Parts: sequence; C-alpha cells; structure tokens
Amino acid sequence: MPRSAGQLLRQEADFRRVYLSQLVSLGGDWFAMIPLLALLQQLTSAPLWGALVLAADTLVIAALSPYAGVIVDRVDRRRLMILCDLLSAAFIATLFLVRDESTAWIALIALGGVAGVKAFYGPAANAALPNLVPKQDLLTANALSGGAWGIMLAVGASLGALLASAVGTSWCFALDVATFCISAALVQRVRKPCGDHQRGQARGRVRDDLRETASFARKDRRITALVLAKPGTALGNGVLALFPALGAAVFHVGDVGVGLLYAARGVGALIGPVLGRRLLSGREGRIRLLTLASTLTFGLAYAGFSAVAWFPLAALLVVTAHIGGSMNSTLSSFALQSATPDTIRGRVLSVDFMFSTLSLGASQLVAGGLATMMDAQHAALCIAAIVIAYGVLWWSFAHSLHRTNSCPEK
Repeated sequence: MPRSAGQLLRQEADFRRVYLSQLVSLGGDWFAMIPLLALLQQLTSAPLWGALVLAADTLVIAALSPYAGVIVDRVDRRRLMILCDLLSAAFIATLFLVRDESTAWIALIALGGVAGVKAFYGPAANAALPNLVPKQDLLTANALSGGAWGIMLAVGASLGALLASAVGTSWCFALDVATFCISAALVQRVRKPCGDHQRGQARGRVRDDLRETASFARKDRRITALVLAKPGTALGNGVLALFPALGAAVFHVGDVGVGLLYAARGVGALIGPVLGRRLLSGREGRIRLLTLASTLTFGLAYAGFSAVAWFPLAALLVVTAHIGGSMNSTLSSFALQSATPDTIRGRVLSVDFMFSTLSLGASQLVAGGLATMMDAQHAALCIAAIVIAYGVLWWSFAHSLHRTNSCPEK
C-alpha cells in the first residue's frame, strides 16, 4: 500500500536527503533569478535581456540533454549530482560581475553554465528516484519532487524580490551559491545506490547508446507520446519573460509585484502535483485525459491572464495555469519512470528533458520577439493560443495511452 508523503519522508532517509537538497538549491535559484531579471530590466530598460537569460537557461539544457542521458546511465548518479551542485555554485558566483548594461552578457554566460549543469543533474535525480523508493511509492515521490519546485519557487520568488529590495542583489547571489553547497552536502550523505551504472559503463560508443534509446521509443508508442507531453505547457512558459514588462505597463507594480507573479507560479506548481496524485492514484488509464486537461488549463488560464488588468485576478490565473503545468510534468515523469528499465532510464528522461526545455526556450525567444512587435498582453495571448493548439494535436496523437490501462514496468 502506498505511504503518505509524510511517512515517505520520515521512513526513507535517502529520498529525504535528495528531496531536501532539491528544496534548498531550487530556493536559492529563485532567490537569484528574480532579482537578476529585475536587475537586467533596470540596466537595459527592455524585456529582451530577461528573455535571453531565460532562453539560455533552457536552450543549453536542450542541446546537452541527449548526451547527458548517456553519462547519467554510465556513471555514479550520486557523485554526478554532487559535482553538478558544486559547478553551479561556481557559475552563480560570476553574477557578482553584472554591474551595468555593458556586463549584462555575463548573466547569459552564468545562466548558460548553470543550465549546462542542470542538463545532467535533472535526469540524474529523476532516474535515481525509482532506486530510492519502492515502486508503490513512486507516484508520491514524484508528487513531492514536483511540489518541491513549486514550494521553493513560491518562497524564493517572493522573498528574493523582498531581499533584493532590502539589501541588494549581491546578497541574493551569495545565498544561491551557499544553497548549492548545502545541496551537495546532503546528496553526499545518500547511501543507497542511485542506479546500476556498472552496466552502463560497459557500453560502446555514445552514438550506439542514442540509437538504443531511439529504438526503445519507437517500439513503444506510449514512450513517444509521454516524451511529447511536457512540451505542451513548456511552449507557454515564454509568458514568464513578459512578467517584468506587464508588471510595469499593465499592473503598475514594482519588483515586489513581479516577484509575486513568479510566486503565484510556484503556488500553482505546488498544488498541481498533489492534485495530479489524487486524480491518478490507482487509475493510471487516466494519463491521456489528465494530460490534455492540464495542458488546456494552462493555455486557457494564460489566455485569460492576457486580458485582465486587475493584479489579484492576474495572479490567480497564473496559479491556475501552473496547476495544469505542474500536473502535466509530474504525471508524465511518473509514467516514464514506470515504463523504462534502469539501464536506459537516464537516457529516456534526458530526451524528455530535452524536448521540454527546447520548447520552453523557444517559447521564451518567441515571447521576446513578440514583445518587440506588439504589446506584452497581445504577446501573452499568442503564446496561450499555441499551447491550446498543441494540446488538441497531442490528444489526437496519443491514442495509444488511451488503450493502455496502466504504465507497467518493463
């Protein structure tokens, strides 16, 4: 019988350590990201640099993910996560050099470096999850991990903006460096093996590993459909790059108000995994329907967001959108983890990561481009329409999920 979230955290020490490491590093990320976006808007007086930074945070991941998956399946995942945390701390430290418009490019290098590290860390952590908890607790573990992102986005986004206003952005960057070091220390204490990397080391060329991954996906249409699930909502995340411009021109709120919009995103990302677990538990045949519902929820909520000028309602719509987005992410990750064996799981999840981040980065670039041609509200509406159209197309493609009543372990 599946355990509750509280029981799982109390009784599975290694999972608890990985979960806490995610909490502190994600919180630090948002303590730094929100002040950085506000700083770039202040230094350059345009939303383009913020969009470029967010795009760098995703497109680098997309470029490295296929090769990162091969590494994740070949090496000790615990040691890889520790190395990733320490490298991220070093890259974030370079943000202290961003002082004026002429040094804004350093933010691109720093966030691009962190993104390159995330390309390895994310699949390593996700691929390790089935090794840290029993099969019957995997959905709960995914809900907790998805909720961790939402919790720390809500806390980090709101407190990051407040801290930046009170003591300056440098302290936010310093806190992010510290959180990555704490995260590395927590993962260091994990004792369970995070995967059978010895079998992965015996493989031949990287090209052969990638071909094996493609062959595995072709043989099971569910895998392809699940890998294509996250891009539906990822295509809408370009709206986030418009928050600073919307905060100034439409909602007439300062940095704290923009931080609250990002915090609203975190609240939605916290609720979505919990709701998804309740709706799916014991009824895995609902994956296709819930994926469509979550994607359309995201798109329709942001369509409404683009048409309002009252800040409280806008924040509520952001919450609603990201309930759908985080539900989509949690349920598709759970289904992929359940349907793939350990020896190939890192590569499959890396491809999943690649498609979602590539879609996210493309959306951010589109948002930045649209913002130069039209006002931010109309740009947000265009992006919402793309999400809705994608959801409808995905529904027609993913009929194989409808014929499957569960996601059995291969």
